Amino acid sequence: MYYGFDVGGTKIEFGAFNEQLERVATERVPTPGDDYEALLQAVADLVAKYDAEFATQGAIGVGIPGIEKADTGEVLTSNVPAAKGRTLRKDLEAKIGRKIQLDNDANCFALSEAWDADLQDQGSVLGLILGTGFGGGFVVEGKVFSGFNHVAGEVGHARLPIDAYFHLGENAPIFDCGCGQKGCIDNYLSGRGFEMLYAAEYGEQLKAIEIIERNAKGDEKAVAFVDKFMELLAICFGNIFTGMDPHVVVLGGGLSNFELIYEELPKRLPKYILSLARAPRIVKAKYGDSGGVRGAAFLNIRG
Repeated sequence: MYYGFDVGGTKIEFGAFNEQLERVATERVPTPGDDYEALLQAVADLVAKYDAEFATQGAIGVGIPGIEKADTGEVLTSNVPAAKGRTLRKDLEAKIGRKIQLDNDANCFALSEAWDADLQDQGSVLGLILGTGFGGGFVVEGKVFSGFNHVAGEVGHARLPIDAYFHLGENAPIFDCGCGQKGCIDNYLSGRGFEMLYAAEYGEQLKAIEIIERNAKGDEKAVAFVDKFMELLAICFGNIFTGMDPHVVVLGGGLSNFELIYEELPKRLPKYILSLARAPRIVKAKYGDSGGVRGAAFLNIRG
């Protein structure tokens, strides 16, 4: 039995999955605000409850919106204050009495999609999230590839490529990033970045869905902007794909529901990858909000 925990800012979602990777239990509890002991206890209580229900000791995986420091095990996160700076995995292992896997929620998203029946035969799956932010996770041969510092897949904090900057025009905006740097593509390819770029272009604040709806109706400004954004997306993805060369790419997050992306990227990408290369297949995520807990559970899959 595989247990997955998706620890977010407001809720902890639990899921239990059987050997066929079918979900057999679901529960949600509030995330304790700043109370670290309460956070540990909440996870431990759910483990004990479902161990008793299934008469087993489930393999535990935890996904969190943050990164575990490779050298100390401390968690870097802003969305779960109780866990910030704490050795969450080590402390949960001590409390529950068994080994625990812990990873970034974007890696869990990618792993969830990689273990879908349609993608299990793919050598590598790159999951990219175009949501409030832009980030990703990389799965190779069914395993998350975290890298030396556990930051592999953090493509949102690569800088905007020079050709992308020129594409945006003479007075292209250089956005500050929450990581302390400037020009991270997180602030250009995310849903938030989509809105910020439109505002920079036209001086009008619109939600992403409003821009998309205006584009569908043939609004001149929206059509021009969407065309420009699609090219920006192709440039940035081309740079990412050249470095990572994934077999398939899965898109998640709110902006991934913009169907035009799947029509336009295959046409635009060949200009921005090596001439001998083929662009990877790009598909929409299947599991939506349940991908985090599903991927967390699958951190323990060895096959």
